[in-house]
Amino acid sequence: MEKAVFFDMNETLLNLSLLKKSFDKSFTDNYVLKYWFTKLLQTSTVLGAMNEYKNFGELAGVVLENTFYESGKELTKETKEEILGSFRKLPAYNDVPEALTLLSENDFRVIAVSNSSLEMIKEQLTNAGIIDLFHAYYSVDSVKKYKPFQDIYHYVANKENIDTRNITMVATHDWDLFGAKKAGLHTAYIERKKELFNPFYLKPDFTNTNLVDLIQEIIKNYKN
Repeated sequence: MEKAVFFDMNETLLNLSLLKKSFDKSFTDNYVLKYWFTKLLQTSTVLGAMNEYKNFGELAGVVLENTFYESGKELTKETKEEILGSFRKLPAYNDVPEALTLLSENDFRVIAVSNSSLEMIKEQLTNAGIIDLFHAYYSVDSVKKYKPFQDIYHYVANKENIDTRNITMVATHDWDLFGAKKAGLHTAYIERKKELFNPFYLKPDFTNTNLVDLIQEIIKNYKN
């Protein structure tokens, strides 16, 4: 039986601390990074609902410009390049290599599924030193609709020829897991930040604060 674990990347596998440092050079508000990220999600969701699409780099840049504009701050070319550039150099959390290796040792396909472009995914995984731990990676560019719309989950499942019932999506974003669950996947929530899981979204099958422990739960479930 072919089985796989899909992984969200940003904030799930990759630590946003470097990105926050770049924002902190221009802002004293600790929530500005979260605001930018939320605004980015809102924009991609609205475009998806209207059957329109712009790639992640374009959206990230426009939302960044708006974030600075709303705050009454000037966004220079250098600052913009630094912030967006740091997004490509995010380090992996310490528990990531062991967790991914554990999956491969137990015959799971390890697959990244991200809103980032394919080129950016490759660069991020390479810079984080974990690209060799993945069997494959996919971008929403393939379907031109962002997560949490169901298109990308079904697309990757079909490309990998794996039944959705044998796939678990791992993410720290409740909206991502909601989309995956609606698409027929199992879901696993990794608590990377202090945030309540939205009670209006479908609950995840697994929850943990440590990725290795979370993966062990997933593996154990398949063996039962």
